[in-house]
Parts: sequence; structure tokens; C-alpha cells
Amino acid sequence: MAKIAYILLCHKDPDAIISQAEQLTAAGDCMAIHFDARSSDADYDRIRTALKDNPNVTFATRRIKCGWGEWSLVQATLYALQAAVDAFPRATHFYMLSGDCMAIKTAEYAHRFLDQNDRDFIESHDFFESDWIKTGMKEDRLIYRHYFNERTQSGRFYASFELQKRFGLTRDIPHDIQVMIGSQWWCLRRRTVEMILDFLRQRRDVIKFFSTTWIPDETFFQTLVRHLIPKHEIDNRTLTFLMFSDYGMPVTFYNDHYDMLLGQDYLFARKISPEAHDLKEKLGQLYSSEGVDFQISDEGRNLYSFLAGRGRVGRRFGQRFWETGNTLGAERELFLIVCKKWHVAKRLVDQIASETDIPCVEYLFNEQDTPLPDLGGIETTLLKRSRHRRAVIQMLFDHFETDQLVVCVDPSNADIVQDFCADQSKTHVLEIECEYSDEYLVGHARRVGLAGESTPAETVERLLPTIRNDMAYESEQIRNAGTEQYLRIRETADRTENEATIAEFLDVSEEKAQAVMRLDYLFVD
Repeated sequence: MAKIAYILLCHKDPDAIISQAEQLTAAGDCMAIHFDARSSDADYDRIRTALKDNPNVTFATRRIKCGWGEWSLVQATLYALQAAVDAFPRATHFYMLSGDCMAIKTAEYAHRFLDQNDRDFIESHDFFESDWIKTGMKEDRLIYRHYFNERTQSGRFYASFELQKRFGLTRDIPHDIQVMIGSQWWCLRRRTVEMILDFLRQRRDVIKFFSTTWIPDETFFQTLVRHLIPKHEIDNRTLTFLMFSDYGMPVTFYNDHYDMLLGQDYLFARKISPEAHDLKEKLGQLYSSEGVDFQISDEGRNLYSFLAGRGRVGRRFGQRFWETGNTLGAERELFLIVCKKWHVAKRLVDQIASETDIPCVEYLFNEQDTPLPDLGGIETTLLKRSRHRRAVIQMLFDHFETDQLVVCVDPSNADIVQDFCADQSKTHVLEIECEYSDEYLVGHARRVGLAGESTPAETVERLLPTIRNDMAYESEQIRNAGTEQYLRIRETADRTENEATIAEFLDVSEEKAQAVMRLDYLFVD
């Protein structure tokens, strides 16, 4: 059975470290601790005293001062890793942690998972070919030598960097090494760790190279694992659940994230807020529990993106140069039917197509499989349709040989509605206002990936007000899209009222509008 040796790098909050060590070793696992030498000696002595009688805890033989982006973080990890290898000969896996990490599964679950998956878990993407680095230095991290810390010695850091650039003082990467990059939170098998330590005893040139690269904790182990271990024995992922905001900052978890965290397909989560006392207490008790059944929904990242994205208003794509001045034509009429319940809008356009001569296209910008004619390839993906939306609509007008066209649009696409309303053509907007039951909203959350089939009901219930408010906000954006030709039919309105609206929207007779609206089940879910 798997036995995990946790490699803990920490620098603060001795009480939390003691608690973390006691919780993780209570189930028979082990821990090697490196406590930053920049931190208080008194705090370090307190940790050692509290854990001195715990046979499953050891300490790095040497404490060093650590700095973000420095080699010191890798060196501290190596000291703790060697201590763990020596102290715990029965450890089968070595798992990298920080003081902000906590288990979101039981030891029983973690051991079974590792027994069933005989692989190393570490992110390792090609340094040069991948887009893992979003901003800032890339190649310069490696080909120049970095002796100073960019955060604490920024003047010296950039002076040294610019001096090397000016005089062309670049260096080569070790010829047999393919540099990889990824998250520093990994879980490696004992054989892999021993191979890394043996390799480093023989290849001091590799240590010399990485010791003056910038942010080596994202490249060092990632590179060596891929260098030493066959690709099919590596799972290119981390077992620690973490997310980053749009500003590159780690997302912090609080008390109300407990159910969501347990539903993620990971063993640990980072970062847990220091103030989340209830969450810490629950997670601390969880690890040594037995017989816990976890329902994996894995909706965390989608859920965060949805909630973090509320209130951000703007066009999804800016105009391309070939679209500047592009217009559908002043003689053409575009009828946009906006509805969150797609099946309702589709029923309506079926009726319009059967009762009038106006061609109808369903959710052109939202549904990949919407039936479309051959438009020369521009229609093949949703991305192309949205980017070249006016060109696509022009082609549809030409294909159907008409000056009138009905298109369905999701309310989330207010930018598309605004774009067509600003065109020289005459754009009519009809919003279908539907009632949304809690059951419908739950189904919607699952369809768009905000919840899974196994997401706890309490978590989904807390999400419903946000989804409902979001739909109301989308409706408001459609009303403010900038057209005078805005109309609305309502599920709660009298049929004659909706028929009058349809007659005005399509500019057809009352009899024709009645024929369009004759469906008794138009709004039925």
C-alpha cells in the first residue's frame, strides 16, 4: 500500500504547521519539513519541540533563506527530500506541499488512488513550445544568469540582466536536456526521487545551470522527471487543486468552499485562507476518516470563471481590419430572436419558417451543430462565425436570396446584438421572456459546467440566486443594446398580447401572427 512522505516548505504560522503535520501523519504517512531560515528561530524551535516525539516527522538537515523565484526554493526542497528519503525507507511517494495546502480527500482515498495509478504526477510542458508562460520573461529566464532576486533587489536584477544583454553574455542549455515547465506542486514515486538524487550527484553542471535561472522551481523537477522517466509513466497534471485569478494571483478558498473542494478530482487544495477556521477544522478531520464516499464533479474552475466574470462588460472580439466599414446593407432586415431557453426560440422560428417566407437560422453563434449551408468554410467553427459575424450574415442573405433573415441569439451575446443594431441594416430585436424554475436553473448549471451530477445540492442551491441574477442582467443588456426596434413576448402574458407583438415584430397581419403563435406548448420545458 502507498505510504506518502510529504515535503513541506513553510515560513510562518508554527501552530498551523504543527497541526498540519499531526493531521497528515495520524494516518501513518510521513513528513519532512523545511522551515525558512528567514523566519524566527523561536518559531522553528517551537515546531521541533512540538513534533520531536512524532516518529513520522523529520526536518531538513539544513535551513536556508528562501526567496520567490530563486534557486533557494529548489535547494530547500532537495534538502527536505533527501531527509525524507533517508528517514522513511518505506515511503513509496513524495508529495510537495506548502503551509497553505490541505487535504481534500481522506488518506484512505489518496493511498488507493496512488496504488491504482503507478505514475509520477507532475506538470511538464515544453518550455519553448507551450504557452505556459503568459507574460514576462521566457527564453531570458534560461540563457542569462540571474544572481539577484527580482522582488527584493530589482535594481541589481535588471542592471545585471541588461548588462548581459548588451554584451551578448548568453549561455547554452545543457545539450542533452529538454527544459520543461509546470506547476511546482508534484507527487513523485520513490524510484523517481532516488533517480533524481543520483543524477544530481553525477551532473553538477545541471545544478550549476538551474541555480542561476529565474524561477527554477517551475522548471527544475519538471525537466528532470521528463529526462529520466518514460513519458507513459508521467501524468501531466498536479494532484493539488489550485487556480489563479486574471491578475496571476492564487485563488484563496474560504469556509463555504468545503463541498466544492471535496468534489474536485484532486488530493489537496491550495490556498486555504488563514481565516477559514471552519474549513481548516473540517479538512483536518477529513484526512484520517474512513469510508468516506467522494462524488467527483470537478466543476471548480468553470464555477470560478463564471462567478469571477460577472460584471465584466465588453465586446468579446474587436473588429478586424477587413470588417471595418462592412455593412449588411441598408435595404436588408435582420430579425434577432433572443432567448435563454433555446428550445422555446427554436419552436418559434419553426413556426415563423412554416408560416412566412422569411428564412430562419437557429443559434448560429452559440451552437456548433446549427444547420447551415456551405459558406466556404467560414461557418465551420463558432469562433469563426463570431469573429466574422457580419460576413456570415451577409453570406446567408446572399445564399437565401432574400432581404429578410431571422436568427436566434443567446442573451449572453449582447455584444452581437449591439453590433448588428449599429449596422446600416434595419435590425429588429425580439426578446422571449421565460419563467425559470429552480429545476431549470439546476439543469442549466449542469449543462454549462457550473455543476456536475454529483455536486452537492447545497452547493447548487447557493449558486441559483447568482445564476438568476445573471440572467436578469443579460436581459437588461439586451434592452440596452441600442435599437429602437426592441420588442418582448412573455411566458406570463396573454396570448393576444404576444400575438400583437409578433405581428409588429415581423410586420405581418394579425392572422399570420396568430398562426405563428398557435403552439400551446411553446413555453413548455
